[in-house]
Amino acid sequence: MPFSLLPKAIFQKLTDITPEFLHRQGRELLMLDFDNTMLPYTSKTPTPELLRWIDGMKRGGIRLCVVSNSKKNKAKDFCMAHHIGCVTHSKKPFNRGIRRCLEQFSLKPEQAALVGDQIYTDVLGANCAGAMSILVKPIHLHNFWLKLRHVAEKPFILIARKRRVKTP
Repeated sequence: MPFSLLPKAIFQKLTDITPEFLHRQGRELLMLDFDNTMLPYTSKTPTPELLRWIDGMKRGGIRLCVVSNSKKNKAKDFCMAHHIGCVTHSKKPFNRGIRRCLEQFSLKPEQAALVGDQIYTDVLGANCAGAMSILVKPIHLHNFWLKLRHVAEKPFILIARKRRVKTP
């Protein structure tokens, strides 16, 4: 698949993505980065808004699976508690974890999207795997390295805003 650092769609936050948007794009599975996309690195407690969004996605016919590079149990515990698929140690941007997720759901990449807060892992991984890439703003840039990475991603975000899929 093509090497691209440009997301196909950009949303302010995860909970702005709707089942209707994904269905219009022909997607039935949303793969989710976990840290700083769903929850801050420093928290284990989901917001009521996130819990309502998860329920709405499920009711809207969108299947969910966390695809995380994390080796900690935080993502697994969250997914078990909320009945969401989970693939950890995914090694994004390499597509091993993305492929494992697609196999679990018996889907082709064209039927899935991956949403995350990082261009160099989430967007690149989705694009290389053939899935739709969706970028969201990081929840909290709590250290110097996250802030620096975000600055390095800015040019790609600006280019992508001009070319992205039209969002509601």
